[in-house]
Amino acid sequence: MRISHEAIYQALYIQGRGALRRELSACLRSGRALRLPRERARNRGKAFLADALMISDRSAEIGDRAVPGHWEGDLILGLGSSAIGTLVERTTRFTMLLHLPRMEGHGTGKSVKNGPALAGHGAEAVRDAIAGTISSLPAQLRRSLTWDQGAEMAQHAQLRIDTGLDIYFCDPQSPWQRGSNENTNGLLRQYFPKGTDLSQHGAEELSAVAHALNTRPRKTLAWKTPAEALDRLLKQDMLEDVATTG
Repeated sequence: MRISHEAIYQALYIQGRGALRRELSACLRSGRALRLPRERARNRGKAFLADALMISDRSAEIGDRAVPGHWEGDLILGLGSSAIGTLVERTTRFTMLLHLPRMEGHGTGKSVKNGPALAGHGAEAVRDAIAGTISSLPAQLRRSLTWDQGAEMAQHAQLRIDTGLDIYFCDPQSPWQRGSNENTNGLLRQYFPKGTDLSQHGAEELSAVAHALNTRPRKTLAWKTPAEALDRLLKQDMLEDVATTG
């Protein structure tokens, strides 16, 4: 006989009302007395994905890193719901950081239902930060962006219009699908430790940290720096353009 993990979990809960006895729930790390099936939690609050492109829709060009201009993005979170956005180019590992300052009124009173995300990393704030940062790049470096299914990307359709990027979403609970970004986020924790208030870091400091990462030699780049790898690709494109027009 085979029993699914969900059946085992449900067997631990009181059959009448689906809850754990008080003495048992006190032993749980989450302290949650009610069982929330994983599938329900996975699908909750993702209405904005109805018209989204998933990672399975990406072309082979993106997967094999042969062509630059394809990015991975994420948020690193800190104390008090503070956050910094991260963008990593898949071919060169070039990194750009998004400044997401808290909005006026944060922490001064009760939040307004359906109001702006005062913590600074709501959908509109993240959309504007990505658009403002990525639009400074030449067109050949603005091809696609892969992100997880966080609510901060609910404005992905408008972001695509604003930037021309194709926006792809990873599968649930699959951080390895943004491997370059995950690795870079680990390096960033050297500068932005977990459990600290990330809102204290201004735009200039974020730029300095990004520069430090982009001038650090990487084994995966044959010990070139991301900045050198990106510069080489840009020069190649310029030479090809000259040859074509000449």
